[in-house]
Amino acid sequence: MRRIEVGGAQRYAVEVGAGLLSRLQVPQRHVALISPVDLPRQFVAAAQASLSPTVTITVPARDDCKTLTVLGGVLSKLAAANIPRDGAVVGLGGGAATDLAGFAAASYLRGVAFYTLPTTLLGMVDAAVGGKTGVNLPEGKNLVGAFHPPKAVWCDTDTLATLPAAVFREGAAEAYKHGLIADPSLLARVLSPEFRPGGANLEATLADAIAVKAGVVTRDLTEQGERAFLNFGHTLAHALEAVTDHAVTHGDAVGYGMHYAAVLSREMGGTDLTPHTWAFLKWQRPAPLPPLTFEAVLPYMARDKKADAQGVRFVLLHDLARPYLTRVPEPVLREAFRQWQEAVG
Repeated sequence: MRRIEVGGAQRYAVEVGAGLLSRLQVPQRHVALISPVDLPRQFVAAAQASLSPTVTITVPARDDCKTLTVLGGVLSKLAAANIPRDGAVVGLGGGAATDLAGFAAASYLRGVAFYTLPTTLLGMVDAAVGGKTGVNLPEGKNLVGAFHPPKAVWCDTDTLATLPAAVFREGAAEAYKHGLIADPSLLARVLSPEFRPGGANLEATLADAIAVKAGVVTRDLTEQGERAFLNFGHTLAHALEAVTDHAVTHGDAVGYGMHYAAVLSREMGGTDLTPHTWAFLKWQRPAPLPPLTFEAVLPYMARDKKADAQGVRFVLLHDLARPYLTRVPEPVLREAFRQWQEAVG
């Protein structure tokens, strides 16, 4: 088992290893377990056996759960179950379910304890660590939420064995991104045949990818500075999700978005890192995109959370592990979009 410490004002640990679901312990007596409807039943049963929850709440699968309507229903069920101020919410499932569960924990009674049990690669590497919680609006991704760090994160690698191969590859986008922005050793390791459920380097690579995010959020929980670098590739990715009404999954969108960010980085004078992002896309094999125009995508990019009063800002790379945040002139965005579309189309 690997253990990664996350520091800052609210310290917690991320544990990575096999069999963790059967060994869970929390100090709270009243626990609400939230999980998506498509989660394998054995994972829910294992968590229930460990935690003896007061109530188990089932929510829609994937991003269908990240709505204000679903959030309202979850909050009502917490109240109906009389979860007290010293109770806890445990999110079990993929990144969407844990995002929702965390926001419910942040909102209910103005904040109760939160624990995360991610069961997907995407959830383990990204959503479960860092305290970002929230839901989507029709106008864009993650526009409503709160910073509410968990008390602990448990990444049971046994759960990854049930993932379809495409879903595992989807989640690898966030691990590869951590290689691009901070730890280039991850690039070859993610593309290695041993980076797979049950693979020899799975646990170590996963722990090192999580450690990148843990270090960033320890230094910058509320995204006042370097935490924005974790959004490399996400400005276009979130736009692709929104403009297709989430027909494009998050991991696939990040794969596509990283390649666009690499093209932009090159156009803005940085080292040409498109061979790395193209190698990942070839490995990931994301679902094909529908026909898109720059005009259709641009309004969604403009609503990105990194935008300020002067407009949208992009995370780009001077070189491997040298990210920066900048504004990009619209003609450059448009030309990069043309080049990107030629490549991925």
